[in-house]
Amino acid sequence: MAAVSIGVYAAWLFHDMPDATDLVDYHPPTATRAYAWDGTLIGEFSRERRIFVPYDAIPRQTAEAFLAAEDHGFFKHRGVDVGGFGRAMMKNVVNLAQGRRLEGGSTITQQVAKNILLTSDQTIGRKLKEAILASQLEATLSKERILELYMNEIWLGYRSYGVGAAAYNYFGKSVSELTLSESAYLAALPKGPDNYHPARRKAAAIGRRNWVIDQMADHGWITRAEAEAAMKEDLVVQPAPTRSQYRDADYFVEEVRRIALDMKELGDERLNAGGYYMRTTLDPTLQSAAKEALMNGLESYDRRHGWRGAFGHVTTLDGWEKVARETTKPRERQEWKRAVVTSVSGGQVQVRTIEGGVGSIAGQDVAWARAGKGIGTGDLVFVEPNKDGAGFRLRQVPAVNGALVAMEPYSGRVVAMVGGYSFSLSSFNRATQALRQPGSSFKPIVYAAALESGYTPASTVLDAPITLKGYGGQDWSPENYSRDYYGALTLRRGLELSRNTMTVRLAQSVGMTKISDLAVRMGVTKKMDKVLAMALGSGETTVFRMAGAYSTFVNGGKLVTPHLIETVEDRNGKVIWKADRRECDRCSAPFTGDAESPRIPRSGDQVMDPITAYQVTSFLEGVVQRGTATQASSIGKPLGGKTGTTNDYRSAWFMGFSPKLVVGVYIGFDDNRSLGNNETGSVAAVPIFTEFMGQALKDKPAEPFKAPANAKYAMIRGIREAFRPGTEPQGPALGMGAAATPSGPQPYNKVWQEGLTGAPSAGAAVAPAPPPPPKKKDDLSDLF
Repeated sequence: MAAVSIGVYAAWLFHDMPDATDLVDYHPPTATRAYAWDGTLIGEFSRERRIFVPYDAIPRQTAEAFLAAEDHGFFKHRGVDVGGFGRAMMKNVVNLAQGRRLEGGSTITQQVAKNILLTSDQTIGRKLKEAILASQLEATLSKERILELYMNEIWLGYRSYGVGAAAYNYFGKSVSELTLSESAYLAALPKGPDNYHPARRKAAAIGRRNWVIDQMADHGWITRAEAEAAMKEDLVVQPAPTRSQYRDADYFVEEVRRIALDMKELGDERLNAGGYYMRTTLDPTLQSAAKEALMNGLESYDRRHGWRGAFGHVTTLDGWEKVARETTKPRERQEWKRAVVTSVSGGQVQVRTIEGGVGSIAGQDVAWARAGKGIGTGDLVFVEPNKDGAGFRLRQVPAVNGALVAMEPYSGRVVAMVGGYSFSLSSFNRATQALRQPGSSFKPIVYAAALESGYTPASTVLDAPITLKGYGGQDWSPENYSRDYYGALTLRRGLELSRNTMTVRLAQSVGMTKISDLAVRMGVTKKMDKVLAMALGSGETTVFRMAGAYSTFVNGGKLVTPHLIETVEDRNGKVIWKADRRECDRCSAPFTGDAESPRIPRSGDQVMDPITAYQVTSFLEGVVQRGTATQASSIGKPLGGKTGTTNDYRSAWFMGFSPKLVVGVYIGFDDNRSLGNNETGSVAAVPIFTEFMGQALKDKPAEPFKAPANAKYAMIRGIREAFRPGTEPQGPALGMGAAATPSGPQPYNKVWQEGLTGAPSAGAAVAPAPPPPPKKKDDLSDLF
C-alpha cells in the first residue's frame, strides 16, 4: 500500500510537470524603452520594470555578490545542493506539521525553475518539482545562461525585476557603474526586499549588505581591505524609483505610448513585455524650453486675473501639514512649498512651510492677494523662495490651461510637445486631444485657397461692412475686431491686420468648397462644413493638426506627416518600424567615384503650388513685422505666424514658424469659458511663442525663408511680392501710382469684376460703417 500510495502521489505530482527545455529560447518580459533624439532615456513601458542585461555585460563583482549571498557553490553543483536540500526537506516535515513556513535550501538553478516554470506555493510537492527541474535545466542550459536568467528575473523590490532595473531604480545608474557596496546591497535583497528597505529598515539593510561583502571576502573574491572599505560606506539610494532622470516630457511620452498601442507591429503585449528600443523625435533641450514657456505663460495669464484664494484653511496649526499634503502640488514646480499663514499684521504676512522654513511673503504679492480673495491666518498656500530677496513669493496653480507643439516642417518630426500646465495634475493632452476653434489662425488657409484660385499679391479685396441675408436662418453681419474698416486692401495687408469682413468676402468669392477641400488636404480636419463662418476659424481642430498644416506653407506646399516615433527595434536590433518609408536604392552601395551620389526624394503630397506656399509664408512674415504679432519680432530672426482669438475670447492662438521650426500655441479653459476681455492671441499666446522661440533660436543664425526658383517678383505698395510666372504685374513703380497699378478711387467693376462686395456701388462699399448691431449669444463676429 505504501508503494502504491507513493506511485499515485508521484503520478499526480508530475502529470503536469513543465518542460525545462522551454527555457532554451526564453526571454523574460522586459520594458520597452523610449529615447529622445539625442539618446536621453525619456520613458519605459512595462508591467514588470525590467532591463535585460546579458551575462557578458554583468560586472564580475555584481555576479559574485549574488553568488555569495545565494549560492556560492553554483559553478560546482549540478542544480541541487544535495546536503542543503536534504536538510531543508527534513526540517520542512516538522515545519509542515507545526504550520510553519517551509525552508528553502534552494540553489540559484532551483530558484530559476521556481520563478519561471513553477508557482511560489509553499508545498513539499513544489519543492520536489523544483529539484527535478533544476537537474533538467543543468543538462539543458549552460551555467552562464542560468545565472543570466536568474539575475534578470529575480524580484528586488523598488518596482525592480532583475539587476538592471534595480541599479537604475535604487541608484540611478547602470549595472556597469555600480560600486562594490551597491552590488552587495542588491544581492542582499532576494531574501526579502521589504525586510531590507533602504529607508524604513536601513540598519537591517546595511547589516545584510555587510554580511554579503564579508562572504565575498571569505571566498577570496575581494580582498579584506576592499571589504572593510565597502562596509564603511553609507547606503544612499534615490528617494523613489524613477523610469528616467529626464521628466519634462510626460505628455510626449504618454502620447508615444498611445500611438504604440495602436501599431500593428507592437500592441499592448509587445509594448509592455517585448523589450523594444524606441527612438523618438524629441529634442530634450527644446522640450524643457517648451514646458517652461507654457507654464510661465499660463501663470502670467492667471496672475493678471487675480488671486483666487488659498487652496485650504485650518483653524489650528496642530497637524496642518497633514491637511496641506492632501492637495497635490505640481510636480513640475519642485521649488514650490506648501505653507500655512501664521500671522497677518499690517502689510506683513508670515508663513511656515512644511519643511520648516519661515518668512514673510513679498509685499507685491500681499497687495495682489488682498486685491483678490484676500489672505488670512490659517490659510494654506503655495509659496516659492524669493529669488530676488528674502522671504517667499506667493504662487497659485492656474485654472487656465493650454498646449504647445513644435515640429520640423520638412520632416514632420515633433521635437517638443506640452499638453497642459502639469501632467501630475491632469494627463489630458490638450495638444492632441482638445478640439478647439482656431479663430483667425485658420485664415492663411483661406488666403492660400484664394491664391490657388487666381488671386495674386496685387489683388485687392474690400474691407467694409457686410451682411449675409438669411445665413443660418438669420442675417449675419461679421465685424472686424477693431470695429473699423479700411476699404480695399491687398491680400497681404488684410492678413497682416486680420480683417474679418475682408476674409468673408474672399471666402465668398473663392467658394467654401475649395477652402474646405484645401483644409482637409492639409490635415486641419477630416471634414469641414462648407459654410462661411468656417473661414473665420469656427470649426474645431487641434494645435497638433494646425502645426502640421502650417508646415505645408514653410516646406513649399508639401504635406508632412507629424510623427513622434522615428524607429522601433526589437531586442536583437532589427528595425521593425520606421517613420521614414522612403526608399534609397544606392544608399548602401560602396562609393566608387564613378556614379552620382544617392538622391532621396522628398516625401509628402504636393497639396498646393510652391509659389502659393511661399506667398502665404511671406504674408505671415508681415504679421510679425507689421501686424498682430509684432512682439515676436523682438527675437530678431526671420519669423512668420498668425494670431487667433475666438468668439468671446474663448481661445487664444498663435501659430508661428521659422524656416526650420513650426510652433503652435493655444490658451483656453477646459470648460471653454471666456478668457476675459482683450485676452487675444497677441496678448496671451504670442508671449509664450516668443519665450520658447527665443530659446530655440538663440544660437542659430538668421536664415531667410527659401523662395521657389521660378517665382517672379514685383513691388506692390513698397513690398517685394512673389508671383507665379505670367501673373506678375507689368510696368515700372508698381503700386506707386503708375498706370499698371493706379492709386485712388477706382470704378466698381474694375476692382470687383465679379461683384461680390455685398454693396450696390463702390461708394456704398467704402461709406462710413453704421453702428454695430447688438451682439447675439451665438454671434461669431469676434473670430479674429
